[in-house]
Amino acid sequence: QVQLVESGGGLVQAGGSLRLSCAASGRSFSSYATGWFRHVPGKEREFVAATSWSGISTYYADSVKARFTISRDNTKNTVYLQMSSLKPEDTAVYYCAAAWGGLPTTYRDYEVWGQGTQVTVSS
Repeated sequence: QVQLVESGGGLVQAGGSLRLSCAASGRSFSSYATGWFRHVPGKEREFVAATSWSGISTYYADSVKARFTISRDNTKNTVYLQMSSLKPEDTAVYYCAAAWGGLPTTYRDYEVWGQGTQVTVSS
């Protein structure tokens, strides 16, 4: 069973950058697609970005395209989300999730979730 732990969240000013990390345990992690989602209380969980098991294919929500970059290092069992040009509307709890196969963009298609890390962007 894969387990995920996020880190790297914090408080940053608008226009700044943060890099989130998602460390995975479990031998089969490199076979999972991995995604990042974010959640603000009172709203639905929002898809942010996803990467295939190899890292070759990626997909982004329009709201973060050209500002965020998802990548993975399967030798380290870690997936990253580099966030740049951050905006106050990026404030949320960010979750890492793993899915068996494909490149899903819907949270229901993900089987394993981390505990989340808070990102706060001040104006």
